[in-house]
Amino acid sequence: MFPFAWRELRLEIGFGDGERLIEQAMENPDVAFLGCEPFLNGVAKAVAAISDRGLTNIRLHAGDARDLLATLPTASLDRIELLYPDPWPKRRHHKRRIVSDEFLAAAARVLKRGRELRYATDIDDYCAWTLNHVARSHDFVWSPTGPGDWLTPWDGWIPTRYEEKARREGRSSAYLTFVRK
Repeated sequence: MFPFAWRELRLEIGFGDGERLIEQAMENPDVAFLGCEPFLNGVAKAVAAISDRGLTNIRLHAGDARDLLATLPTASLDRIELLYPDPWPKRRHHKRRIVSDEFLAAAARVLKRGRELRYATDIDDYCAWTLNHVARSHDFVWSPTGPGDWLTPWDGWIPTRYEEKARREGRSSAYLTFVRK
């Protein structure tokens, strides 16, 4: 899959145009990155940028992340990042949200034990929705270290375009870390 022995294999779901994914790949040449994005324009922009920079540590999947998760080997990923997924704010569309019991089970299958599923959102309702689903899951644990620790981005955090838009519009973000049991 990659022309080198990697230290970690990470998956970013919904990478947009790939700016953040590419920056991470440039900063971590010993890490292999999988990026998944359903919108072809974003994938095309990412492919061009990857080619321009000669990066060999990124592979892209143009399509639904759930389809990619189904093809990955068990316990193959060191981290999954689900950053600012489409919130599908209308109640009748909630069934389209990527976070579901089925998604969490699929993510748990491919994520190594003790490794992280990182989730960021600026939509309070989707944050609560996600926490509800994780609380039901037998595969993940959320262990905040204190009040408000979910308001602080992870070390080495590179903001996404959606996060910057949320800031301009006055919304704060939640950064949740779920550990695979």
